Amino acid sequence: MLRMLKYRVVGMTIRMNLGKDSYNIIVERGIIATADKHLNLNRRVLVVTDSGVPKTYAKTVAEQCKDAVICIVEQGEGSKSLEGFAKITQTMLDHGFSRKDCVIAVGGGVVGDLTGFVASAYMRGIDFYNIPTTLLSQIDSSIGGKTAINFGGVKNIVGAFYQPKKVLIDPELLKTLPQRQISNGLAEAVKMALTSDKELFEIFENKDIETNIDEIISRSLNIKKDVVEQDEKEAGLRKILNFGHTIGHGIESSENLSELYHGECVALGIIPMCDEKIRPRVIKVLKKCGLYNIIDFDWEKIAKAAFHDKKADGELVTVTIVKEVGNFELTTMRFDEVIDIAKNCLEGLR
Repeated sequence: MLRMLKYRVVGMTIRMNLGKDSYNIIVERGIIATADKHLNLNRRVLVVTDSGVPKTYAKTVAEQCKDAVICIVEQGEGSKSLEGFAKITQTMLDHGFSRKDCVIAVGGGVVGDLTGFVASAYMRGIDFYNIPTTLLSQIDSSIGGKTAINFGGVKNIVGAFYQPKKVLIDPELLKTLPQRQISNGLAEAVKMALTSDKELFEIFENKDIETNIDEIISRSLNIKKDVVEQDEKEAGLRKILNFGHTIGHGIESSENLSELYHGECVALGIIPMCDEKIRPRVIKVLKKCGLYNIIDFDWEKIAKAAFHDKKADGELVTVTIVKEVGNFELTTMRFDEVIDIAKNCLEGLR
């Protein structure tokens, strides 16, 4: 079971305790301008960002480095590919990067996943720092060490567990995000609140989200930290972080629903996995967060896409069920059962 979670932030520094792979996660407004005080930038540094991230972010980091190279990939999931991997690797080769040098991801989850995977493979592993710029990446994908690219139409199917050396989280960077991207990230916080933190869920229910965003970020990070420390490579407990993702990834990967963001898909995947007695509370919070999108579902495509998800094991899949807020159950079910539960629930909400 998940250890009793307490709000553990000392000076806004959260310690991920993973033995030799331990690192600090520092949550501080304006920290991007003082990155050199926290990271070892007195070497050659590759700063990876994407075309959708304000250019000033990567430039701000690069100006603090002894010898910086900026690599820009195209915005979107399409960059999490062999081509994106090759572009970054080729840039490092062209500029003579050695094992003593490092890479920094300055962007959202796509940039972090891609850059971390390159770092894990280049010369069998070089230092990797993460400066996430979206709410989704700040509260979820920037920590925990999951790095990956998509391949063959399957999301995150090729990758590695590779922990960053440090993560800098600057809530000020969220000011440039459109509201829909903020909502996209809130889905992961709602997900973690439902499984592990009743008080966090009550913040969503009863308080203004914008004025409490720093606490939402920190509480979400502490939940993930607690889980990853107990189950770094998803042998058991870490599967709760996939709450809502089995159906969510199926929706995200199905061709006709590709206009939905990751968090919007996860939000839809969460609803059927919650007990009927708490479902009205969940839906109310999702509406408040701008995450309630009932659309036309193509269940054949969703089932096909979800079945290829890496968490499926033959005809069985382990799913997280929430019967009461702040508690969870891990249950192994037949895949067709999960699809039927989701279909009956979501179609019934029309």
